Amino acid sequence: MAGMLDGKVAVVTGAGGGIGRATALELAANGAKVVVNDIGGTVTGEGRDAGPAQRVVAEITQAQGQGRAVANAGSVASWEDAQRMVQDAIDNFGRIDMVVNNAGILRDRMFHYMSVEEWDAVIKVHLYGAFHVSRAAVPHFRKQESGCFVHITSTSGLIGSVGQTNYGAAKLGIAGLSRNIAMDMQRYNIRSNCIGPHAWSRMIETVPGLTEEQIKERAAKTQPAHIAKLIAFLGTDAAAKVSGQIFGVRGNEVYLYNQPRPIRIMARADGWNCEKLAEQWLPAVQQAFTPLERTRDVYPWDPV
Repeated sequence: MAGMLDGKVAVVTGAGGGIGRATALELAANGAKVVVNDIGGTVTGEGRDAGPAQRVVAEITQAQGQGRAVANAGSVASWEDAQRMVQDAIDNFGRIDMVVNNAGILRDRMFHYMSVEEWDAVIKVHLYGAFHVSRAAVPHFRKQESGCFVHITSTSGLIGSVGQTNYGAAKLGIAGLSRNIAMDMQRYNIRSNCIGPHAWSRMIETVPGLTEEQIKERAAKTQPAHIAKLIAFLGTDAAAKVSGQIFGVRGNEVYLYNQPRPIRIMARADGWNCEKLAEQWLPAVQQAFTPLERTRDVYPWDPV
C-alpha cells in the first residue's frame, strides 16, 4: 500500500528515543527513507553512543525492509556534523525532502544560578542545531524547489517555565527561526513550521513535583507517537500550503498557536513622558497584560 511520503527522504535529529524515534518510525511507515541521527548522549548532553540511532534503524529495517534508513551519530551543535547528516541523505538515498529538528538537551537551573556553560550548551544544541541542519539542507531544497522543515519548539518558550531560562530562550528562538525561514524560502516552495509537543519522554521525566500516579497518567495520555503523526503529515504534499505556523499536540488534541501581534495601541499627538505613561497608558493596557502563567495554568484540562 502506497504511503503519503513515498519517494521522500527525511533527516530526523535526536531520533534515538522519544519524539525523534517515534517520528523516524512514523515517517518510514508512511513510505519515507530516513537518516536517523542521534549523538547517543545523556539528557544533559554528555557522552556519545551510536547505539540508539542504530537500534532505531534496525526497527525500521525490520518493519519496512532493507534500505529504508541509515544511522548518523553526529552532533547538531557542530556545523560540520550537520553537513554530514544531509550528505548521508544524498549519498544513501539520492535526495533530501524533509528535516525534523528535534535534538535537544536540558541544563535546568534557576536564572540567578545559571552558568555561562549551562546557557551556552543548551543554546548550541537547540537553536544553533536547528540552524545548522536547516542551513545544510536548504541549498538542496532550493535547487529542487521543494522541501519541508519541522522544528520542535516548547511551551517553555511559548508560554514560560520556571528554571528553564536557557531552554525557553532557545525554544522561542526556534519559533522565530522557523517563521523567518518560511518567509525567506516561500518563493522556492520550501515550508517551515514548529510544533510545541506535550509527550512523555526522558526529558520530561526530569520535571520535579510529579507524583508516581501523575507520571503514569501523563505517560499514558501523551505519547511521542501523537506528535509524530502531525510531523509526518506536515511532510506530505497534502500540507503544501502550510508554512510559518506553530502547532501543538497534546494526546489526541492538535491545536494552532497564535503569534505575537499588537493588541492595544495608544497614541498622543504631543508624545509621552513618564507621568503621562503612568497616568493614562498603564491603566488602559495593564488589563490586557499576559499573566505569568505556567503551562499547567494555560492547559488546566486533562488531555484527551
